[in-house]
Amino acid sequence: MSLSVVIITRNEAQHIQACLDSVSFATEVIVLDSASSDETVQLAQDKGALVHQTADFPGFGEQKNRALDLVSCPWVLNIDADERVSQALAQEILKAIADPAYKHPAFDIPRSTYFCGKWIQHCGWTPDRVVRLFRADGARFSDDKVHERLVPKGRNNWDNREIGHLSSPMLHYSYLSPEDYWRKLKSYSQIWAEQRFALGQKTSVGRAFASALFAFVRSYVFQAGFLDGSMGLAVCVMQAQGTFAKYFTLYCLNQKNHVERFHGSD
Repeated sequence: MSLSVVIITRNEAQHIQACLDSVSFATEVIVLDSASSDETVQLAQDKGALVHQTADFPGFGEQKNRALDLVSCPWVLNIDADERVSQALAQEILKAIADPAYKHPAFDIPRSTYFCGKWIQHCGWTPDRVVRLFRADGARFSDDKVHERLVPKGRNNWDNREIGHLSSPMLHYSYLSPEDYWRKLKSYSQIWAEQRFALGQKTSVGRAFASALFAFVRSYVFQAGFLDGSMGLAVCVMQAQGTFAKYFTLYCLNQKNHVERFHGSD
């Protein structure tokens, strides 16, 4: 069975070469780039990827669906530029799509995340199972602008019995430095808040604080982040900050809208 790999990118020059090297076993690799200003496009082309470009970025879900529309193989592996497929995972993927004993339309893959020089083993980050390998004709991504999900066509979610489970981890180099974290936090918080604001959701500073506190307790205590030592503490604090940032950004959008409506009625 043949396999398409799809990757959406924007300014991923520091990651794209290693990412593409890790998926060289695939039949085709499609990179859908959104107005990169660095060398992402050229580097991807040099590695043999089929590169397409869009002038706009409608959100992660819709952009990934655009990439799906470009595939020509019956199986698809979706990965991000900051992820790597190990040799063990590559062999497991090829076996899964070729073995007739596998009846699943989709498979989830555990992720291991690298944070500022250390592999995080807890904090809710490991094992982080994500559905990434699937039949091209059976699934689409949700329309969420951030934190999109792969869903079966015509339904909102998978039946757990449909999902196969691969065991070799995907390597996630999401945060090589604190700067990487803060940059992504700002971008994701804004996109998340704008999406919720468009849906009419409201919040408060109290809700932002309570959600942040819950996020910290969940990741540090219940998901055993304390076992990762000082770096685990840093991860859990940053996750709490990220949660607060999302809700506080939404609160600010609500407040801005209230002020504009009030003055507009004068």
